[in-house]
Amino acid sequence: MTQRQATVERNTLETQIQVKINLDGTGESKLDTGVPFLEHMLDQVARHGLIDLEIKAVGDLHIDAHHTVEDVGITLGQAFSQAIGDKKGIVRYGHAYVPLDEALSRVVIDFSGRPGMEYNVKFDRASIGEFDVDLFHEFFQGFINHANVTLHIDNLSGDNAHHIAETVFKAFGRAVRMAIAADPRMQGVMPSTKGSL
Repeated sequence: MTQRQATVERNTLETQIQVKINLDGTGESKLDTGVPFLEHMLDQVARHGLIDLEIKAVGDLHIDAHHTVEDVGITLGQAFSQAIGDKKGIVRYGHAYVPLDEALSRVVIDFSGRPGMEYNVKFDRASIGEFDVDLFHEFFQGFINHANVTLHIDNLSGDNAHHIAETVFKAFGRAVRMAIAADPRMQGVMPSTKGSL
């Protein structure tokens, strides 16, 4: 399998974002987005996915974090798409259940080539610190649209919003790690019975 790395820049009227990714890393992250809770969650993705991740984002945070969070998701999705390439030799599907105290979440991912998402996560409050919990959905929607993956996210239990969010992002990292792993029996083969995704 060739080196699976990518660097992507995205510049809009609202944001300027650079993402560097190494899918075969050690879980190191260097994050500077101006949104501390997003960085905390992305660090979990890097650690649990064993992905090296560098993200630099400058956005219109004087308005709110919406554009920054969504555009980080978009740019990360673009980086994944480039780094994963033609998907030959990968497992393709990944899943994970992750608990944190009372919270439990399940994430299932398919590097299908088709964007689709089922997001079933309910929070009892509108924010975690200063972070608007609605933006988690925007992040993942941006990601799946540009990584071209099918993603199912289900929070199965939990009362603490921080715990719920953390289980979602840790499970996402673990599911991605499983899906992008090399499958020795599929070496050089597209992971589909019809030869295409």
